[in-house]
Amino acid sequence: MTDTARPNTRTSLPLGARIVGLVAGLLLAGIGIIMGFLEDASVQVVILASIATLALWMWGWHYILGQFWEVGGDTDDGPGPIRQLWRAYRWPLLDLAAILIGFLILSLTITGFFNVWNVISLLILLVILVLTRTLGRQFQQNRSAFIGIMVLSGLFSVGAMNIEGFSSSQNIKSMLLFAAFLGLASVGQTMVALLGGLDLSIPFVIGGANVGLLYLISLGVPPWLAVLIVLTVGLLLGVINGLLSYRLQGQALIVTLGTGFAISGGVQILTSIGTAYSGNVFGTVPPWLSNLSSMNGTTFGLPFPPVILIWVIVALVLIVGMRTTVYGRYLYALGVSRTSASRVMISEMRYWVSMYALSGFFAAMTGALLLGWSGGGFIGVGDQYLFLTLAAVVVGGTSLLGGQGGYGFTVIGVLVLQVLSSFLVGLGLNVQWQQFIFGLLILPMVALYARSPHIRTQI
Repeated sequence: MTDTARPNTRTSLPLGARIVGLVAGLLLAGIGIIMGFLEDASVQVVILASIATLALWMWGWHYILGQFWEVGGDTDDGPGPIRQLWRAYRWPLLDLAAILIGFLILSLTITGFFNVWNVISLLILLVILVLTRTLGRQFQQNRSAFIGIMVLSGLFSVGAMNIEGFSSSQNIKSMLLFAAFLGLASVGQTMVALLGGLDLSIPFVIGGANVGLLYLISLGVPPWLAVLIVLTVGLLLGVINGLLSYRLQGQALIVTLGTGFAISGGVQILTSIGTAYSGNVFGTVPPWLSNLSSMNGTTFGLPFPPVILIWVIVALVLIVGMRTTVYGRYLYALGVSRTSASRVMISEMRYWVSMYALSGFFAAMTGALLLGWSGGGFIGVGDQYLFLTLAAVVVGGTSLLGGQGGYGFTVIGVLVLQVLSSFLVGLGLNVQWQQFIFGLLILPMVALYARSPHIRTQI
């Protein structure tokens, strides 16, 4: 008989599992260090205890998980059950582990954080994660929208249970008001993104329209005429952006940023002539404009500002129009492949310039409406929309490469961002902490959104 070598069934852990074990061990050791210093232990004891904790954790992680991995290793019939489970659900499992570790850290570091409402909130987040990773696969056509609605529901539920007054009618009206401003500002960014472009001049047009409108009114121009002038100028600036970025293909980012700075500087030069308040304009805002955008505004006698209704109408027109009209289908076709679209006689230049014109128009409209809300002109009123419009588009599920998504997705992204912002404010965090947490949460939220099937698979 010839001896045959016994196959080595022991397999090493994959790199991902080892990294997860190392990160978890470091977090556990870090918690131990924090707790040690809080208990006034000596530095030597804290260091030795943290090293021992990390070593024991890594040994246990590799030994215990390694045993399961060995049992579930590859066989002649293919991967074992443990390996199949890991390959199929490794990302949801990692997400669950990250949420549980984060909850543990917060419970150990924040007094009173571990309570029944936060436990319920944790369970809601875990349920949402499971649903988005399972049921989401059944909604491939609009998977981004499904995930967005789930995240939005979870955020609102957690806020309603943990923050007093979060679900009150007044706070909901406030969230919808600011969502309307962001939603209108994101119209152009969405349309441009569907073609594979970007418009970084939006915040500057918003600030310029805000200051310019009040400046015209203070000069004695009738308010209705001043609004028309501002909207027309915004439209023309969008046309200029479109022409320049089309001629300089691949440079839309720099072109729109440059024109934005020029717009901002030009408006400040114009409004500072004969005054010491550069960048700010003081005057009286017409009552009808204040009613459009203020919290106390009414719509046909109903207690909500008309800007919310304006946003709803714009959203419905765009959502329906983009999906049912030839113009909308051509726009998607251009975003998918410019070469293929040109072969069927679709004018790329006309669509490109039109979308940038639309972006300038809605940016100017947002600036005018913000004047009714604030009551004073300020050139920096649109600064926050540089990041927020891009975030709303991406979080909603519209690809920045073009041809995929739509304004309906952006509406969901706007609502997610606004509820998240209101949640952070309700926690009492200052602006710096809000920006820090906001940025950290945007990254996994964007990573969570699996892109919907490309448009070429649908036409």
